[in-house]
Amino acid sequence: MSIHLVGGGWAPDYAGDVYREFLLEATARGVASGRTTPRIGVLLVREDGADSRIGSWSEQLKRVGDCEPVVTEIAEGELFASAALTGIDALLVGGGHAPSYLDAVTPLIDEIRLLVADDLPYLGFSAGAMIAADAAVIGGWRIGEIAVCAEEAGEDLDQVTVAEGLGLVDLAIDVHAVPWGTLSRLIAASEADLVDGGIAIDEFTALVVGGEQIRVVGAGSVWQIAQSDDGVLVSTLGA
Repeated sequence: MSIHLVGGGWAPDYAGDVYREFLLEATARGVASGRTTPRIGVLLVREDGADSRIGSWSEQLKRVGDCEPVVTEIAEGELFASAALTGIDALLVGGGHAPSYLDAVTPLIDEIRLLVADDLPYLGFSAGAMIAADAAVIGGWRIGEIAVCAEEAGEDLDQVTVAEGLGLVDLAIDVHAVPWGTLSRLIAASEADLVDGGIAIDEFTALVVGGEQIRVVGAGSVWQIAQSDDGVLVSTLGA
């Protein structure tokens, strides 16, 4: 089973390449539990004034494959309860305001870690990918007085902020890399030693981590940022 980190990207007719392997893994786990239709736990945090996305996520997953989405949606400032993780064959944490997602899953962090360690497939979409890291970059657009990405990508934070995440992967993760210009945020955070390098993922693209193997799925690139004696090095893992 794998950890699937999706860099965001939403379209009503998307065929769902970045979800397909995730659902296959969920199906395999469901069959082992006696279910032919896997139950996909979906955790969503609805921003103030935003419409519910329960229907959108259910439609997206069912468009990719046979499954039963079990969606729990809460408002910003609320916390997820452990009941949201009961009887599921895979877990998807959706996108939105990353700091709110991290706050909302805090009561479940230990339980999520145990489930993933027990081979529960995990998919983080946008914010859900960002908070999957040990050291999670959850937003911000400046380091000191220097702008390192667009303010609109700052998640309502001024300074680039790193917090303890779910601890599912040991690399810092940023998302919407090229479309939102957040690749530069991760480069700058690495240069400033806020994180020890990391991965920036384009939209409609996933980094799949399974055991000692990593691979790229989807339409875009995954950008690897590494520290070296000569400064920060940037390369692509796939395109």
